[in-house]
Order: sequence, then C-alpha cells, then structure tokens
Amino acid sequence: MAADRVHAALPDPPSQNEEDNREEEKVFGNIFAELESVDLPLGTSLRSIYDDQPNAHKRFMEKLDARIRNHDREIEKMCNFHHQGFVDAITELLKVRTDAEKLMGQVTDTNRRLQEAGREVTSQTEEVICCRIQQRNMATTVEKLQLCIPVLEMYSKLKEQLETKRYYAALKTMEQLEKVFIPRVSQYRFCQIMAENLPRLREEIKEISMSDLKDFLESIRKHSDKVGETAMRQAQHHRTFNRAVTKQASVGHYTKPVYSFNGRTHTHNGLMMDDDTGDEDEADEEVLTAQDLVDFSPVYRCLHIYTVLGDRETFENYYRKQRKKQARLVLQPQANMHETVEGYRRYFNQIVGFFVVEDHILHATHGLVTRAFTDELWNMALSKIIAVLRTHSSYCDDPDLVLELKNLIVIFADTLQDYGFPVNRLFDLLFEVRDQYNETLLKKWALVFREIFELDNYSPIPVETEDEYKLVVSRFPFHDAEIEKQDFPKKLPMSQSVPQIYTQVKEFIYASLKFSESLHRSSTEIDDMLRKSTNLLLTRTLSSCLQNLIKKPHIGLTELVQIIINTTHLEQACRYLEEFITNITNVSPETVHTTRLYGLSTFKDARHAAEGEIYTKLNQKIDEFIQLADYEWGMTESDGRASGYLMDLINFLRSTFQVFTHLPGKVAQTACMSACKHLSTSLMQMLLDTELKQISMGAIQQFNLDVIQCELFASSEPVPGFQGDTLQLAFIDLRQLLDLFMVWDWSTYLADYGQPTSKYLRVNPATALALLEKMKDTSKKNNIFSQFRKNDRDKQKLIETVVKQLRSLVNGMSS
Repeated sequence: MAADRVHAALPDPPSQNEEDNREEEKVFGNIFAELESVDLPLGTSLRSIYDDQPNAHKRFMEKLDARIRNHDREIEKMCNFHHQGFVDAITELLKVRTDAEKLMGQVTDTNRRLQEAGREVTSQTEEVICCRIQQRNMATTVEKLQLCIPVLEMYSKLKEQLETKRYYAALKTMEQLEKVFIPRVSQYRFCQIMAENLPRLREEIKEISMSDLKDFLESIRKHSDKVGETAMRQAQHHRTFNRAVTKQASVGHYTKPVYSFNGRTHTHNGLMMDDDTGDEDEADEEVLTAQDLVDFSPVYRCLHIYTVLGDRETFENYYRKQRKKQARLVLQPQANMHETVEGYRRYFNQIVGFFVVEDHILHATHGLVTRAFTDELWNMALSKIIAVLRTHSSYCDDPDLVLELKNLIVIFADTLQDYGFPVNRLFDLLFEVRDQYNETLLKKWALVFREIFELDNYSPIPVETEDEYKLVVSRFPFHDAEIEKQDFPKKLPMSQSVPQIYTQVKEFIYASLKFSESLHRSSTEIDDMLRKSTNLLLTRTLSSCLQNLIKKPHIGLTELVQIIINTTHLEQACRYLEEFITNITNVSPETVHTTRLYGLSTFKDARHAAEGEIYTKLNQKIDEFIQLADYEWGMTESDGRASGYLMDLINFLRSTFQVFTHLPGKVAQTACMSACKHLSTSLMQMLLDTELKQISMGAIQQFNLDVIQCELFASSEPVPGFQGDTLQLAFIDLRQLLDLFMVWDWSTYLADYGQPTSKYLRVNPATALALLEKMKDTSKKNNIFSQFRKNDRDKQKLIETVVKQLRSLVNGMSS
C-alpha cells in the first residue's frame, strides 16, 4: 500500500509538447540546477539568461513559474503521502505523555534526594580542590624559587666580590648572570632590576680599576728610585763577582747568579755556582725581584678587567700614554745634579727603575706594552740622557766626581744592557766624559805643579845618608856614577821639585787609568788613551806651568839655572815613563800604532825658554849696573882706575858664571857671550847717546879704562870652553873706536878705510863722526883762548878736516 502511495505521488510523464521543447527545457534545466545549487554563484547564471535572446527572460519567467508549481505539487504529494504517519505518531505521543510525567516526578524526587545526599560531599570536594590548588601553587613556587635561588646566590656573590675588590671575579660572575642565570627567570621584575644594574656595576668596576691604576702609576713613580737602586747595586755586585771569577777561571772556579729581576737570573760566560759555595754573605743575600719591591696587581687586574669588558685597546693606549709622560718627568734632571754624585745616582736610579718596571710589564702582561714601544721609549730616553749628561758633566771641575759619574754610567749601562736595551751610545758618551775627566785632571795637576814649583827652593837636593839617597832614587830614576862614588853628605844636581813632578806624572797616569777600567776596551786602546792623556799633561799643563814659572819676576838667574838642570833630568826620565805605561798596559812600545810621549820636546822647549830668560835677565841686570854709571864727561883727565859700577858688574858676572858651570851643553858659553855682547853694546850706546852733547878726552880715557877691565874679564875665561880670544871679540868694536881716538890716528883710519887689513876695520864712519863731533864741541867750549895757541888751532883744523872727510864717507855709504 505504501508503494502505491509513492507511485501515486510521482508526477505524470511529460507531454508531447514538452518533448518538442526538450532542448529549451534542457537549457533551462541546467540554469535551474545551477540556481538550486547553494555552492554555485548566481551572477553567472542570471547573466546568461539576460545575455541570451531577447525573449529569453520572459520564457525563463514562465519556466520558472511552471517549475515552482511543479515543486509545489511535489511538496503537496509528499505531505499527503506522510500525513497518516504523522497522525499516528501524534496519537502515540499523547499516550506516552502520561508516562513521561510520572517519570519526571520520579527523576525530580531522585534528584532532590541525590542533592541532599551529595551536599556534604560537594563541601568536602571544594576543600579538596582548594588544597589541590594550594599544593599546585606551592609546587610551582618551589620550582620557581629553585630557579631564582641560584640567581640570588650569584648576585650575592657578586656583591661580596665587589666589596672585597675582586673585580675580575665579579666580572666573570656578571657574565654568568647575564648568559646563564638571568635568562631562566627573566620574567621576574627583580631579575630585570638586576639586569639593569649590571652595566652600571661594570662602569663602576672600570672606574675603580682605573683609579687603582692611577694610584699604581703614582706609586711606581715614587718607587722607581728604589727599584733602580736595587737593580744597579745587584748589577755592580754581579760585575765585581764576575771579575773575581774571571781571575780564578783558570783553576776551575765557578760563578753564582748574583741578581735576578722579573724572575730572570743574569749570568755571564755561562758559569754557574752551586748554592752551597761562594761568598757566605752573597749566598745568604736575598735576591730581590721587581715583584718584591712593587705590587703589580693593579695593572694585572685593570688589564684583565678591560680585556673582559672588550676595551683592552683603550686601557693599553692610556697606560702607554701615562708611562710616556712619566718617562719625560723621570728624564728631567735637577738643576744642581752636577754638584754631587748623589744627584747623578738618583737620576740613574729613577731611569733604571722605570725601565725595569717596563721590562717586567713587557714579559708579564703579553701585549700591554710591546718591544717596539719599550724600544721607542728607550731611544727617546737615551737621547735625553746623553744630552743631560753632556751638559751637566761640562759643569763639573772635580775629577773625582767625574770618575764617580763614569762608574755610575758604566753600572747604569751594564744594568740596562742585561735587560736587552742597547747602550752603545752610552759607551760612546764615555769617551766625551773621558775628555772632560782628562780636562779636570789637567786642571787639578796644574794646581799641583804650581804648588810644587812655589814650594821648591831651586837648589840641589842635599843627601846626608844612604837611606835618604835610596829614598830619592826610589822616587826618581837618577843614576850618576860619579855622584854615587862620592861620600855622604853629597848633593844631587836637581832640586826637590824633580822627583815630586815625576811622582805626580805617575799619579796622573794612575788617575787616568782609573777611567779606562770597565770600559770594555782592549789593552792597546787603553795604552793609547794613557799616552795621549800623558802627552797632554806634559805638552800643555806641565809646559804651561814651566813657561809661567820661568816668566815670573821673582825667578832669578840662579833659579833659572836650576830650572834648566831640572828639565834636563826630567827629559832623561821620559823613557822611564814610557816603560811605566808599558808595564801597566802590557803593550809593547814597538807596536806600530803606539803613541810616543812628547816629553822630550816639552822639556826642551822649557829649557830653551829658561835659557832665553837667563839671557834676558842677565842683560837686564847688566842694564841695572850701567844705569849706575856716573861719568863726568867733561873731565880733563881720567881717575887712573876703572869705574866702581863696572867693577861691581864684572864681579857680579864672574860669580854668576861660576853658577853657570852646572848648566848642560853650551848654555853657559852662550850666556857669557850674550852678556859680553850686551855689555859692549850698552857701553857703545852710552858713548853715542844723543842726549850726550860733549865728551872730553879725559872722559874717553876713563871710558877706556873701563873697557880694559871688560877685556880683562873676557880674557880671564869666566866660562870654560871658549877658544882663544873669542870672548874678547865681543868688545872689538869698542876697542878699535877707543884706540882711534886715544892714538888720534885719523890718517891711518882714513887711508886704510875699506881695506880688509885695516887696523880700524870695525869702526863705522858714522860712529866715529858722532863721537868726534861731541869732542869738537867740547874743544870749542873748554878752550876759549884756543884760537890764540897754534897747537890748538892746528888740532881744531884737523878735527874739522876729519869731520868733513868722515861726512863724505858717510854720505858715500848712504848713496
């Protein structure tokens, strides 16, 4: 029956007209299918309707109405088909409603009873829920606290490290906090505060460490003196000990490291000594290092801090800049440094301390300073040091101070050389200081020589006993066989200044040698330096002192004679000075480049100067006697004896020439000849003096008596060694002139004039004319009545005639 109802509800089969319009129905069917589909858009379908033929819209509406009616019919058929079932279902539902009401009552009652029974359970359940929530919160809290506690512990540790100034460890803790601990609990505010504080703490650490570095730099500037003093003292001990070891090396001795800085032990020649040997004091002496004297921890700490903070370059630049400034300050000397050796010592100590610290920093920090930086500092310092020493040493006039300065420079150079700094320029500077040292020595020995000369009595050394003789000979190399054969007491020819001068020259050589010690020079160079400095002493200082001594007014003829004798013996002793230097340096004098001593020329020059001074003083003495002459030029006849002044002069010359017999060579003969010539010249000048207008024949006779005494003195051989009448020839001009006037032999003079065999060959016409005119005027004045006496008239005419002839001779000579 149901099948019948379904069949009845189906639509009727399509009519014949619809089959005709099948194509149209098919098109509209597709459109309706599209429209009825909820998934497809309507726009496209509707547009196809309107875009089609003009009447398509109308036909579509008709088809749509038919389609709607068709669907309505199908809905009606469907409702009719299910209507009976719907009625039956409603009827059954009405029957169930009574049972549902009963069931609802039962459920309500059951719910009421269940609610009453579960109310207590609900209350307890809520309590359980609260406990579970609390338990969960506690577990969460514990878990979070377990994450936070390490952060808090690390932060507390950080605070403790900052309080104890363990800044490098504090930075490491900060790094752990930032990278490990804080990221775990970054959501909490206290961690955010911690994270915000860490950069500020880093800056504080940088500032504190930089402040510590500044304190360190200030401290090291103050302690550089002590560091340098220790380093130089140990270097000096090491050098002294090493020299001792070198001397004993042939017997297998060994050396011990004497000093150590920066953990490095300095030795020479590869020699080592066991700890239980050597000098007990040195073995027990504590070897100090830079760390023992200076706390370098601020530098290390600051370097590590800036390295961790990534700002190492800034720190390095700051440190190097500050050390350069300190280097310039250290290199500035005190204005009065040259006055005492302590001033130089403090200056060197500060410089050595500075570079010892820099050397330690170089090897301990690996990059804070570089070898290039220290070399730059050293080159700058070396130039300044050399300039300072060159300036200040020039102010020093004490050789002992210059020698101390030299020793300090050597120790200074050796100390820094052990630390790898080049010091060749310092040793070159020592040659300049050596010249300065020699200059101060020469000035000092000039005073010594002057004092010796001032205290000398310029008389032969008296020797009373053989011990005294040996004492003198031990001080001066004197050997004379004749004197040695003489009995005591006896006299040595030189004065006491000779052995003193010789001893002082040796002392000078010793003093000069002291400067050559520790200069690392060969024996040949030392020998050359000693000989050159000794030559300067002899040729400049001693020679100058001798020249000044000879020129002094209070030095008389006796002293000059003794000076000549002294210089002769000193000249002979020069070869012993040569041997003395050779024994010191062990350099053979036959070496090609060996410098010879110029003492021979020095003493020869001094002797020649003394000889010249003897001649000068002797002539001055003669002049003094001649100034005492008091001739009565108008006397009618002579006194019959020589003048008193001339006899005194001759006695003086005789006693003086007796002293001259001790002079070497022909000095005495030259002096005697010079004195006689000067005396003859002075007497001739006295006769021809222009202020003397008139001379009588009596005065000529008196003058002749004086000349005769001079000739007698010359013929008495006051100084041995003259041949024949050589000495008398000094008065030949006077003799011939006086003979001419005494004999009045004008005819012979005029007749033989110009002939080699002339009796009056040495008489110059001008000289004879001048003297004759003086006598002519005297004849006119003293013989008022001479014109009344025939002899006088004849003599006057003769004089006039001779005068005319002499004038013609003079004019002929001039033309």
